Amino acid sequence: MAATAYTAASAVLTPRVPVTTTRCSALPNLPPRLPTSSFSSISIKQVSESRRFSSVQIRASSSEETSLDANELFTDLKEKWDGVENKSTVLLYGGGAIVGIWLSSIVVGAINSIPLVPKLLELVGLGYTGWFVYRYLLFKQSRKELATDIEAIKKKISGTE
Repeated sequence: MAATAYTAASAVLTPRVPVTTTRCSALPNLPPRLPTSSFSSISIKQVSESRRFSSVQIRASSSEETSLDANELFTDLKEKWDGVENKSTVLLYGGGAIVGIWLSSIVVGAINSIPLVPKLLELVGLGYTGWFVYRYLLFKQSRKELATDIEAIKKKISGTE
């Protein structure tokens, strides 16, 4: 009787259709594991290369010249801020720059939401880039002209002109 109950229970619990597991992962399958007898076929060169790469150690070190001390940075900033005569003007310009960047971000976001306009602006940008390369970068004489124009602008900005 116990044997009949066991066979009845096993008949209920064993599935009649073979169960296959499916993977729902984007990860690739691992290669099959090699049997231990295939390790004898690994060449000595592969073993020496693996030892060479495993023995490489990278250590980061800091030098006195490149270290940046936070206190030194704050003291430099404090000295420069104390050297500024018109602090209200600096704060006003800084606040205006932040507001200008915020407003330009809003405008660019609004323009970007209009259909076809972003693609049109990309075409305009590509056209201008092509013209700039042709006009200033393609030929040696025009590169010299660009360099002199940049130097003139630098002198105008720095006030040495």
